[in-house]
Amino acid sequence: MSKSTFYTSVGYKILMALSGLFLMVFLAQHLTINLLSVISAEAFNEASHFMGTNPLVQFLLQPVLMFAVVFHFVMGFVLELKNRNARTTDYAFKNPSTSSSWMSRNMIISGITVLAFLALHFIDFWIPEINTKYIVGDMSGLMADGSFRYFHELQHEFQSLPRVIAYVLAFGFLSLHLLHGFKSSFQSVGLTNGKKRVTLHKFGNVFAIAVPLGFVFIALFHFLTQSH
Repeated sequence: MSKSTFYTSVGYKILMALSGLFLMVFLAQHLTINLLSVISAEAFNEASHFMGTNPLVQFLLQPVLMFAVVFHFVMGFVLELKNRNARTTDYAFKNPSTSSSWMSRNMIISGITVLAFLALHFIDFWIPEINTKYIVGDMSGLMADGSFRYFHELQHEFQSLPRVIAYVLAFGFLSLHLLHGFKSSFQSVGLTNGKKRVTLHKFGNVFAIAVPLGFVFIALFHFLTQSH
């Protein structure tokens, strides 16, 4: 692939697909750790403390993740603008339902919704975590009574019904985004032939439904198991 390819719509799609696939791996890992909160508060605390204090995670993987999130959404907006400006296929533009699915035509809407959710998620968890560890300087992860704070903080965020509803809706849009994004990602990198295409399509559908549903389950579990 030539260098100039990456400055075309095809190149942008490939780069966006690769960043999207990376973010899918993160989603699976993030879900795995958060599911521990349903099984064992102690296991969740231990895993959270390890991830929150491990230098490799904090100073290498976390910056890479932040870059991937920003890059993915910037590429999405760039592609949306390029598609809006390209009017060489007027028929497809005027009759979008004949050439594309509803999800593909509204990826920007689901993407903006997911981005808004990420902002809420950062406000709820990431910013307080950064403040505690790197501004206050407390890397212990402990509360005043000597126990880990992670499980307590997770439950605290899911005490509010409006916040839980916002999370559920956001994960619904994430599912829609993934349903098209997973298929589009593999198509962009050329993995679309024969049995491989069918297998990846099935896996993508399962992933796009199961992962957001897992996060919804976690939010509802912690809301319903607390006294209000």
